[in-house]
Amino acid sequence: MLGTHDLPPLNLQALPPEAAAWVARWQHAEQQLALREQALVDRDRELDQARDLLQRKDRDIAWRDAKIEKITFELARLKRWKFGASSEAMNTEQRRLFEETIAEDEASLRAQLEQLRREAAETTVDAKPKAAPRRPRRQQLPEHLRRVEHRHEPESTNCPASNCGRPMTRIGEDMSERLDIVPAEFFVHRHIYGKWACRCCQILKQAPSNPELIEGGMAASGLIAHTLISRCVDHLPYYRQEAINARSGVHTPRSTLAAWAGQAGAALEPLYEVHKAFVLACRVLHADETPVALLDPGAGKTRKAYVWAYARSWHDPVPGVVYEFCRGRGAQYPKAFLAGDVRRGRGRWSGTLLTDRYTGYDSVLDPRIHADRISAACVAHARRKFEELTRTGTSPIGDEAIRRYARIYAVEAELKGMSDGERMSQRQQLAKPLWAKLKQWLELERRLVAGGSSVAGAIDYTLGHWSALTHYLDDGAVAIDNNHLERQIKPWAMGRRAWLFAGSELAGQRTAMVMSLVQSARLNGHDPWAYLRDVLARLPTQRSSQIEDLLPHRWQAASEAAP
Repeated sequence: MLGTHDLPPLNLQALPPEAAAWVARWQHAEQQLALREQALVDRDRELDQARDLLQRKDRDIAWRDAKIEKITFELARLKRWKFGASSEAMNTEQRRLFEETIAEDEASLRAQLEQLRREAAETTVDAKPKAAPRRPRRQQLPEHLRRVEHRHEPESTNCPASNCGRPMTRIGEDMSERLDIVPAEFFVHRHIYGKWACRCCQILKQAPSNPELIEGGMAASGLIAHTLISRCVDHLPYYRQEAINARSGVHTPRSTLAAWAGQAGAALEPLYEVHKAFVLACRVLHADETPVALLDPGAGKTRKAYVWAYARSWHDPVPGVVYEFCRGRGAQYPKAFLAGDVRRGRGRWSGTLLTDRYTGYDSVLDPRIHADRISAACVAHARRKFEELTRTGTSPIGDEAIRRYARIYAVEAELKGMSDGERMSQRQQLAKPLWAKLKQWLELERRLVAGGSSVAGAIDYTLGHWSALTHYLDDGAVAIDNNHLERQIKPWAMGRRAWLFAGSELAGQRTAMVMSLVQSARLNGHDPWAYLRDVLARLPTQRSSQIEDLLPHRWQAASEAAP
């Protein structure tokens, strides 16, 4: 059917009055119909947008409910373990660490649960405000400790009433004390909040209190950082920290220390996730794993768990390392870690992965599935195969191989400080001929040794992984070996000897988060305690959009540490 826009223009004045009126009504009706159609299109678009918004909110609510359910389940399981008879199967050392871990895990889970409930309350209309939790009574801080006073007064002490403006009278003050520490000395922050009142207007004015990581607690950020550093870096169990603090006349039960660490771990988790994204933004990664004993409370014994470590390339100008505590050594763990997280806006990782050729990485680097990932192998691992031959002193092949590898490493030592392009060019010119001669020599020697011997195994390892071992020649950003990451794993090896085992999976994950941040701070030249103290002090007021400012490679101290 033709509309008025399809007809030739009409001269309404030339038509009879009745015809002109009929045409005008027709044109008006068609205009109204077009407006209604456009309104329907706009309404459909708004409905689609509202539907998408509701679906996103439903997904967020479902995720939050699932998280709350999981945390509630974990808390119930902790309670069963805490009061269950199975703990009788543990020895004294196991029971002591188990009790500390239970307290730490419970504090961490309760902090996460409280945060999720606050988020749910913010999105719920007409939500009733929750009553403030009852604060437990605690011992007074020792009087002999040095006090550092911080006075807080309002910016203006004039009455804020519009019809007054007179100077207010100071009528008193509120005081709170928080225990802090510098190495080898405890001291107390005394916060004094002046109270000002206008007697004629009956108005009270006072400076707002400083937000703290643990509201209502006695621990300042420096003491919490010291507790975490002592636990995760110096590997001191809480019962030993309790005894050390007691020598200064400060009573800090190990359950309290564990609760502080648990709440701090929950607060550091968002920063850990951002740090993980930063490390995975590098196109060249080191990867390795190390075993850690994990306590099984139900059986009263330990089982083997693993810490997986990933670091930015040794040649990357901005270093960083991240750890993940996992229950096993299967390929599913690096697969999941490198798969990204859509919810957090982190895509799947691609680039060159430098490993020790453990078979668990094979499916992670399968070119049929991950064409954008390249495998590089650790030359130090290949060299160690020959070093093992030389320990008996009867392997001329091992001695010659070590000499040839030494010449390759001598070339690499001369390339420090170069750009990736310059390094690759020099490797092609200086190191590539050495590799060609090494391969020719190894192939010749392989024909002369019996299969199944240790010499044949060492040669087969190098020749079998030749492409991955020599990939560094074609990419100046790739390191020659994985020694950089092995150095970052050493703190875990030291910890194994000190605390023997992880008390729970949650404790292992929490330690991995803290270790990721403080070890990366070390790599960037920061003192771990100073970094962690400042971060914990700033976290309560740091905007989510600015949390990247607290990353180890971007951190700058907001203030000088207390004397």
